[in-house]
Amino acid sequence: MPELPEVEVVRRGLERGVVGRVIASVEVCHPRAVRRHLAGAADFRSLLVGRRITAANRRGKYLWLAVGAEAEPVGSPARPDAPGEDALIAHLGMSGQLLVVPAATPDQKHLRVRFVFADRGRELRFVDQRTFGGLAIAVGGGALPEPIAHIARDPLDPAFDEDLVVLRLRRRRTGIKRALLDQTVVSGVGNIYADEALWAARLHYARPTETMTGPEIRRLLSAVRTVMAAALTAGGTSFDRLYVSAEGVSGMFERSLEVYGRAGQACRRCGAIIRRDAFMNRSSFTCPTCQPTPRRARW
Repeated sequence: MPELPEVEVVRRGLERGVVGRVIASVEVCHPRAVRRHLAGAADFRSLLVGRRITAANRRGKYLWLAVGAEAEPVGSPARPDAPGEDALIAHLGMSGQLLVVPAATPDQKHLRVRFVFADRGRELRFVDQRTFGGLAIAVGGGALPEPIAHIARDPLDPAFDEDLVVLRLRRRRTGIKRALLDQTVVSGVGNIYADEALWAARLHYARPTETMTGPEIRRLLSAVRTVMAAALTAGGTSFDRLYVSAEGVSGMFERSLEVYGRAGQACRRCGAIIRRDAFMNRSSFTCPTCQPTPRRARW
């Protein structure tokens, strides 16, 4: 699943490409794409046609479009917290893409949902090769959809409460990487950026949270911010063509990764050989010199 930088890149593209526009029609090309909308495809369409997209929002790795109660006159200011707004929630899964493309663009092989706008300009298309992602509508959830309300704020959020996160992490009894991946504690961090931030902070992923000091946790959160900010600047990380921006552009941060995916290569900081360990049905990449295994480890 794309992590915060990739989702934020998509959000910004949607903000540029669809906010303020009125939906004229919705074509559901594959029923699995709206399976999370339990009322079905017909209801999904009826809740969107004729309505204006007012904002593109994100909480951590989760993305949604706020949809106005009705189409307002062109030029009316966007009201992301207006009463009566619904939320079009996008679950990108492993391969989901939200693309804003010219209407004349040939249909993508894995096109799942097409949104045509009243201005007959560029279309919004949901493309998903593996069909793990999907779209759903949360009625009355324009400001913060109920299915996403349990997700914590991320370190790039202006309202992120670092003191509270430090307290929560120190009270846990788990490995620090497991804690970072818990979206109810701190959101937006996935496998890639957890490994990169831990390397930057010189911390091993199995370090017990209860042994960490406040300054160590703050150093790690600072590393998370730095890594994510750099990834945003580079357009995110694309290991294949499955992640692209709303304009179809691949991210370039893969070239800047320090440990993730570099098993067997030399650490750019000390020269030791990067190692790969199995972790939660995934992988963790560490430098054995910069990130020594703690005596007490929580795997």
